[in-house]
Amino acid sequence: MFEKPASDAAGHIGVAAEKRMKKDWPFYWVSRVSARYSQVLERRLKPLDLDVARWRVLMSLYEDEHLSVSEIADYAVIKLNTVTKIVQRMIADGLVVTRVRPSDGRVTEVCLTPEGDRLRRLARKEADQVFAASFVNITPDELAQLNGLLEKVFLQLEGA
Repeated sequence: MFEKPASDAAGHIGVAAEKRMKKDWPFYWVSRVSARYSQVLERRLKPLDLDVARWRVLMSLYEDEHLSVSEIADYAVIKLNTVTKIVQRMIADGLVVTRVRPSDGRVTEVCLTPEGDRLRRLARKEADQVFAASFVNITPDELAQLNGLLEKVFLQLEGA
């Protein structure tokens, strides 16, 4: 369980407690896991001429066939202007196309081309291998609990 660092009357954390902060600070581990995952995935995607940001766009479009650029940005956790540039490059590479959203002519939607879907399938195989290696000693119940806790923290951070 998380051990609250000892503090004095003014709320200052003691030196001994600060030195244990990495071990006891969940964001330390979340950041490290995220960075390690990105490094490993980036290495696996490089032969496919993909980076993690483009992979996130591909995967966003796989789960939802047509998404607006802002919806992709939200799902992929990438800034809107960055997603716009990525989508423009992916259009030039023949991986995605755009259309006007039928229900709202003000919204431009993005969807995968057959080539984009082919590349998405190849990239997903690489990601699946990283996933399998990462969670080999984690039970399905532990994984569900981890996902539930991370989602809870994510939602709580929205109002922080």
